[in-house]
Amino acid sequence: MQKTLQKKIESIEAKIHELIDQPNINLNSPKQLAALLFDDLKLPTNKQRSTNIDVLESLIQHHPVIALIIDYRKFQKFYSTYALGLQKYVNQQRIHTEYSQTSTTTGRLSSNNPNLQNISVRNEDTIVIRQVFVPDSDDYVLLAADYSQIELRLLAHLSNETKMIEAFKQGIDIHNQTAMDVFHVSSDEITSLMRRAAKAVNFGIVYGISDFGLSEQLKIDRKEAAAFIQKYHQSFPRISAYMDDVVMSAQVNGYATTLFNRRRMIPELLSPVYAVREFGKRAAMNAPIQGSAADLIKIAMIRLHHELKNRSAKSRLILQVHDELVVHAHKDELIWLRPLMKEIMEKVVQLNVPLEVSMNQGSNWMEAK
Repeated sequence: MQKTLQKKIESIEAKIHELIDQPNINLNSPKQLAALLFDDLKLPTNKQRSTNIDVLESLIQHHPVIALIIDYRKFQKFYSTYALGLQKYVNQQRIHTEYSQTSTTTGRLSSNNPNLQNISVRNEDTIVIRQVFVPDSDDYVLLAADYSQIELRLLAHLSNETKMIEAFKQGIDIHNQTAMDVFHVSSDEITSLMRRAAKAVNFGIVYGISDFGLSEQLKIDRKEAAAFIQKYHQSFPRISAYMDDVVMSAQVNGYATTLFNRRRMIPELLSPVYAVREFGKRAAMNAPIQGSAADLIKIAMIRLHHELKNRSAKSRLILQVHDELVVHAHKDELIWLRPLMKEIMEKVVQLNVPLEVSMNQGSNWMEAK
């Protein structure tokens, strides 16, 4: 992968130099890049003369070199972080990440040296790095189990929002349901923008999304984004009421609690600074959802570990990535391991909505997704 990427980066670099006729420019230097874009090519700029990804994407129509620079950066980062970066952590053909239980405010495990939680499955360029993670021998496969929309299911349960609960119980696509309720359309009238907006708010509501945040994400007018959030709260009034209650409770007590009564202290709510207090409110809204998801998967991990130990299994739990558990599974044990793992994860706690787990196995981590 390192060699392949090296050739790809060199090829993109050559195309860039050909387009701008400046063979000595260092593309990794923001200062030199800014001089090229805003002085030599006379592209529109702001006072900061920034060359970050948002600025580059806004300039993509102005010059063909911009798309190449974006590609160059993307592959350069992938090269240094994964193809080259992961090699220094290899010890006798294995990589052992370090997990911390106290690095995140939500209670989720964090992975470092290397961080194996940022190998996104939604990014076609980074997911290929999962191919290099393989079982010990042909007797094993990697078995991955992933919670489906765990945070939205917890939100539905905690807020007791009937429409959302019913959608999950009936197995209806929650983003389609939200689009139907908010835009007052039938399922066959939903446009891709409607679904994208519904999805953005469904996930964003957990983090206290603002009209500015939604407008940036969907590339729409801020007023339009504000109107959409307002419609969402009108369609799902119990979610809005629940969020208000959580914030009020945290202001009184100084903390928010998860479903399992673990506390997250939120001193920011008492800050004299408005921006800090607003951050505290968003943290209070988020803590019961993200925190409960963190607790839930840890309980599932503990139960699975004990079951494997009690059965003297050859299979081992080897990785946790957000809502996904990965087991180094012996092929002879799959017949009972798959249903066992699914049952433990889906029955870890009784909610008003069903917990759903999808499972895949493969000869590498990418195949198991």
